[in-house]
Amino acid sequence: MSADPGAGRLPPLREIIARHGLSASKALGQNFILDEQLLDRIAAIPGPLAGERAYEVGPGPGGLTRALLRAGAELVAVERDRRCLAALDETGAAFPGQLRVIEGDALAVDEAIEAGPAHVVANLPYNVGTALLVRWLGGEAWPPWWKSLTLMFQLEVAERIVARPGSGAYGRLAVLAQWRSLPRLAMKVHRSAFVPPPKVMSAVIHIVPKPQPEGVRSATLERLTAAAFGQRRKMLRRSLQSLPGALEALDRLGIDPSRRAETLSVEEFVTVARELSAARTG
Repeated sequence: MSADPGAGRLPPLREIIARHGLSASKALGQNFILDEQLLDRIAAIPGPLAGERAYEVGPGPGGLTRALLRAGAELVAVERDRRCLAALDETGAAFPGQLRVIEGDALAVDEAIEAGPAHVVANLPYNVGTALLVRWLGGEAWPPWWKSLTLMFQLEVAERIVARPGSGAYGRLAVLAQWRSLPRLAMKVHRSAFVPPPKVMSAVIHIVPKPQPEGVRSATLERLTAAAFGQRRKMLRRSLQSLPGALEALDRLGIDPSRRAETLSVEEFVTVARELSAARTG
């Protein structure tokens, strides 16, 4: 017998989906996972969640939701698809007091107020996943409101998050993810695990924050990487010429301006951003 109180009162996910007439919306970037063992494995990635607060974006019919509730999380879930709300209410009723559902667009929710501090665990809708990640990685306040991020992405995006300098996947997203947090590729997920199956493979990324390097503003690093990788095939002397003080910073640091952005390490980007941050406050 299952140890969690809700398991015996919830029908299989396929029955929930059929009863509520749900189908994945392409417009909302939805792809459902029905394999409960896989969902339990994803819910376990952040570590023990019993008594911990968790935050989920785009729960859909509630597959990952019930896995997080089974793990003992106190869950806040944001869903903009009204069709899914009745199914989520049914899931919440099986786990009294553990689930709060917010109807709305996750991009408009103040997570720090509604959920934080929390472990974010989500099979993110493809059409907003990267935008949400960049938002959660940004901002001057650090440590952030989230304790960890466990997020499903297309495999190509996941590889960009963990990429190393010099690789084809290395770019702005890698620098923003790695300069003050530790991302790892926790699990690859075959396309056949989803309903409907997407055209590409997926992967789960796990990210935990680390101390922020001193003397560096997040906004400065964001501007620097946007300029550097906005014209990634060009040398830094060309891609950074529109960013005030950037070429002078390269000269002071002894970084060859004929290099291209993908050859600079995360640490080198941080060093340049520190020079620019100092110049701005000096």
